[in-house]
Formats: sequence, structure tokens, C-alpha cells
Amino acid sequence: MAHANISVFVPHEGCPNKCSFCNQNAITGKVTSDDVHNTVLKSNNKNAEIAFFGGSFTLIEREYMIDLLDAAQKEINNGNATGIRFSTRPDGINDEVLTLLKKYSVKTIELGAQSTNNYVLKENLRGHTFEDIVSASELIKKYGYDLGLQMMVGLYKSDREKDIKTAEDIINLKPECVRIYPTVVIKKTLLCHLYEKKLYKPLTVNEAADICAEILDMFLKNNINVIRLGLHEVEDFVAGPFHPAFGEIAESRLMLKKALELFGNKPKGNYNITVNKSFVSKMIGQHRTNIEILRNMGYNCKVYSGEVLKYSLKICEDV
Repeated sequence: MAHANISVFVPHEGCPNKCSFCNQNAITGKVTSDDVHNTVLKSNNKNAEIAFFGGSFTLIEREYMIDLLDAAQKEINNGNATGIRFSTRPDGINDEVLTLLKKYSVKTIELGAQSTNNYVLKENLRGHTFEDIVSASELIKKYGYDLGLQMMVGLYKSDREKDIKTAEDIINLKPECVRIYPTVVIKKTLLCHLYEKKLYKPLTVNEAADICAEILDMFLKNNINVIRLGLHEVEDFVAGPFHPAFGEIAESRLMLKKALELFGNKPKGNYNITVNKSFVSKMIGQHRTNIEILRNMGYNCKVYSGEVLKYSLKICEDV
């Protein structure tokens, strides 16, 4: 999931809707072209992309958007970054804006899809439909940009089945990358009001990790790069599945799932599990959870690093 960004947060003003889960005013602020330059220089990572996140980039005031793009392009021309990426809403994409972007080194456009279920989108006040997601995705690809899609699990009025269907729909759109976010409750949002009235029950960390592990596996099997799993940080947090190591927890669940599939009907006994060097702790699990689960099933396992692809593992008897 490694991906290098130089993140620049743009203001909430680009978003025409206030979604059920969102209080962008709490996490973004006004930035200028000077801020872009300073952020790039401070990062000192010339192999990263300048990423405009926070609001809906193509829906901010046009002159302001161009000013930020000009600043980013100057840094790219000076060799301080490799390209530009940004996030926006599906209804913020059209021929006019995609043509304008051709003047700049824009590589990837990420769409905040969140769900592909029209009922869930409506109940969360998204202000767009699944059909908008499809048309925007197709248009982005038509213009030659890489497509990124962002989805959320555990939204109001969603469930495991709907979240899995969203992942399936995203796979069919063939994005180059995806982000998977668990839904959390923050202050001063509709979701917070619903939570306080006991009309919305957020997922637990374990519940969210389980569904995210399944969805991660789906994307991996379809060669779609997952560049983010979990939230970086949450201001004004009230409730829900936030954990600073959420991505690792979900990946650990996936590794356990793969191990159980490989063990199948193998006889109980002592085994060695070989994984990629960056996945040793994920295979072991937090507090050795995975090893304990396997041990309780009769498989006493030791985990080693070796020449194995990420998210893959090999099992052999310990002789």
C-alpha cells in the first residue's frame, strides 16, 4: 500500500453538500500558492506527487484552483515533485475541467464514491448517484488520467452486503487505485446526531477490520492497488472504528484468512509459515492473536521472513 504524497489540504468551500459523516471545516483550512511551495520544500521528497485533498478540488472557485495548480506545476518543473493528484466528487468531473487539467502534470484523479448504493448515497446526503460515479470514472479514463476511487464501510443505512457490492462495482470500474475508509462519528455532523439518538450504530474496530480484510482481498485478486486502508487521524472523534494501526489489523485478518485456507485439512502439528519480510508482524497478529488462533486449532506455528510476495505465504511442516 506504499504511496508517497505531498498532501495539501484545500478548503471545504468546494463541497456543495454536507454529507452525513463529514465536518470538513474541522480538518481543513485556507491554503495559498505559497503554502504549496513551502509544503513541497518542507517534504524534501522529490519522488512524491503533490496531492490536493480535503475538499472537492474541481469544485472550488476556478481562479483559486488554477492558482494552486500553477504553484504545483512550478514545483514539478523545478524537479521537486513528480506529478499532481487530487480528490473530488463524481459530479465535479466534466469535459471542460478535464480539458483544462491537460495543461498540468495531473496523473491521478480520485473520486469520493463512498458507496455505489443509491439508497445509501441518498441517506448520507451525498448529492450524487452511482450513475454519476460511473460516468465520471469513464470520463477520467477517456482523458487518459489514472482513476482512483474511495469507498467507506459502515455508512449509515449500509451493511456488509452493500459494502461488498460497492467493492464489486468499483472493481468493474477498473481503477488504478483505491482507498478504503471505515466510517467514524465526529462532532457536529448528521451522523453524530443519529448516533446520539441511537439511530446509527457504528462498526467496532473488529467488525470494520473483518469487512475491510475481505474487501482488500477482493481488490488484490483483481490487481487493484489499495493505497490507503484506515484513517490517518480523526479530529473531534466521537465513536466508531478508529485505530492508529487499523490498516495493519485488517491486513493481519487477511493473512490469517489465507493461512487457514492453506492449512485446510492438514494434520495438526508443528509448522513454519514464511511471509514477506514486511508481513511478519501482520502474520503473527497484534498480541500474537493469529498465532494463538492457529495454536488453539492444533497448529503450532513459527513465522519467518523469506522470498515471498506481499500478502502471500508458504506453509511447511517443522521437521
